Amino acid sequence: MKVFCTGASGYIGGSVAAQLAAAGHQVTGLVRSPEKADAVRAFGIEPVMGTLDDAAVLTQAAKAADVVVNAASADHKGAAVVLLDALAGSGRPFIHTSGSSVIGTRSKGQRSDAVFNEDTPFTPSPARVPRAALNELILSYRDKGCRPVIICPSLIYGIGRGAGRDSVQVPLLIRLAKKRGNAAHAGPGENIWSNVHIDDLVTLYALAIEKAPAGAFYFAENGENSMRELCEAINRMLGFAGPPAAMSMQEAAAEWGEGTAEDTMASNSRVRAKHARRELGWQPKARSLIEEIEQGCYR
Repeated sequence: MKVFCTGASGYIGGSVAAQLAAAGHQVTGLVRSPEKADAVRAFGIEPVMGTLDDAAVLTQAAKAADVVVNAASADHKGAAVVLLDALAGSGRPFIHTSGSSVIGTRSKGQRSDAVFNEDTPFTPSPARVPRAALNELILSYRDKGCRPVIICPSLIYGIGRGAGRDSVQVPLLIRLAKKRGNAAHAGPGENIWSNVHIDDLVTLYALAIEKAPAGAFYFAENGENSMRELCEAINRMLGFAGPPAAMSMQEAAAEWGEGTAEDTMASNSRVRAKHARRELGWQPKARSLIEEIEQGCYR
């Protein structure tokens, strides 16, 4: 099988591309620099030089592939449309990577009890309206003769399998804890995110490529934790005594930027991967996030 992957040097795309190459598939990957090209070659991926704005490069690579995995950006509409137009009428799968902050609620570190599966209606936060609209546009290509599928991961953890090794939230929290000598969360840290190990997520991509129907949308999760629980585990892992600190939203924005603080670190994003389990037989098996922090790769 010939696979073209955007984000091939990144965390999700690199992990998916490396696993597909290891399974014997012919994988090409979009990269922006000679250094990135060398990095993906080490995992059996043939680099394609270009960016998400290079329409001709994307079109040529997509037309030459049996499968396209779009993992470079959840929000780049132009690239998604170019790739989908290249696949229109071919019946080939287009696996797009979104993110569960699309259903997230800004809460300044307070807990929300709202839990979403793939059938739950939702109103996206203002920052995620464009992403939700792009998801709908992508899925509409099921009527244009290709097989669009969206995978929507929650908080991802674990070491990447390919050239991109680190996720977002957990490394941010660990770096901040090391800098301060104590873990810290935004607000009271009661906000909850569902989470999924990168190894289980890679398995879901393989299943989606194999058998997901056109127009399918899948959340990816295997548990959930509050940010305070993550910070407590980080303190235990680093040997810091006492409870984690509560930052004001102003402090959090100064550390991470306002968007990351509000929509990633202090929000709630609670999802259930009902369809992934029922339709694809996905069975996540990796260790939990707390175990990974205290006993696994982060230690």
